[in-house]
Amino acid sequence: MRISSGMIFDAGVSGINRNTSSLLHVQQQISANRRILTPSDDPVAAARALEVQQASDVVAQFKQNQSAATSALGLEEGQLTSATDVLARVRELTIQAGSTSLSTSQRKAISIELRSRFDELLGIANATDGSGQRTFAGYMGSTTPFGGSVDNLIAGNEMVYQGDDGQRKLQVSPSRFIEISDSGNDVFTRIRSGNGTFVTDYASGNTGTGAITVGSVTNPVAWSASATKNVAINFTVTGGVTTYDLVDTISGNSLLTGGVAPASVASQRVFQSGQPIVLAAQGAEPAFDLGASLVVNGAPASGDKFSVAPSSSQSVFKTLANLIGALETPTGTPGSDAKYLSEIGFAVTNLDQASSNILRVRAQIGTRMNEIESLGNLNDSLGFQYQQTLSNLQDLDYAKAISDLTRQQTSLQAAQQSFVKISQLSLFNFL
Repeated sequence: MRISSGMIFDAGVSGINRNTSSLLHVQQQISANRRILTPSDDPVAAARALEVQQASDVVAQFKQNQSAATSALGLEEGQLTSATDVLARVRELTIQAGSTSLSTSQRKAISIELRSRFDELLGIANATDGSGQRTFAGYMGSTTPFGGSVDNLIAGNEMVYQGDDGQRKLQVSPSRFIEISDSGNDVFTRIRSGNGTFVTDYASGNTGTGAITVGSVTNPVAWSASATKNVAINFTVTGGVTTYDLVDTISGNSLLTGGVAPASVASQRVFQSGQPIVLAAQGAEPAFDLGASLVVNGAPASGDKFSVAPSSSQSVFKTLANLIGALETPTGTPGSDAKYLSEIGFAVTNLDQASSNILRVRAQIGTRMNEIESLGNLNDSLGFQYQQTLSNLQDLDYAKAISDLTRQQTSLQAAQQSFVKISQLSLFNFL
């Protein structure tokens, strides 16, 4: 084959360019600390690195979501901590108010602070988060969940919740959407009244000094199985002896005789102040058992009535309003004093129920925050593994790269020097 001078020059330049390109590629690898600069460097590893990077980016996004969820739950926990402190102060004032010897001005002073605490609690329930959304409005974050006044509740109304029962959620892992809010209905409104199973009350027309307690469930199974849960306790005073009858308020029948109420005085039970009134059959009485008991302190007058009914939901705002109303209602007669003491007892129990409910919600928040922390630890571990995998796929082996750089330099120098020698082999040098 005929080798021309042009071919020699072209081949020499091509070899020098090829070696220069290889040297430049190794130098770029060293500068970037990356083995793969373009997918063509290692197609399989490049595709795998893309998959790993995408998975790493998802983990990073979940990490951001976990941080946002922790922040939202921390804010809610702070609001509920403040609500717990308010209720603790209200309970302290309630205990302080539980004396009929307080003067009108002293009760007024307590009432004024309770009204202030009511407004404080209402402000907590209507609080917003950092983005302007109402914390306890459910999905309706732009709606003020609670509105109303103490006087409106004292008049007999209940606090109206204007949000919904939704719980805003945030995805914190591929399979977990965690709740970052709680509805105000669940926190402040849906609270069981009385002892949580049944609620006691007095008749507005009572004139005696009898004050009823909230009572307690002694046999939960019997209470659940009993068909009778609404009971009236009717008192009769005859010849200086106080007796009472237990009447099913739905049917009107006396539970003590099984007949139509009222039972005769002879078949009624003898009342003793401070002794439990057992809502179950005794002696020769017809069989019935509500699995509950209560206490009436003082001396009920003839015709005084008390009642037992299943618990319902009562907001913490209604509890405070009832307490304020009791403090602002004039007393001074035996009947009014007894009703006042009963209201104080009801308030203490309902405040405890409200505090327990908020504590339940706070426990749920703590559980969620613990779960987020655990997921965060898992994400950190996954992120480390992904970075390690990416390093194995992409990072440069410096020892090999330096060796390749030296080899490429040697090859380029050899190509350059050989081209100088070959380029001088022209025939013109011999003419």
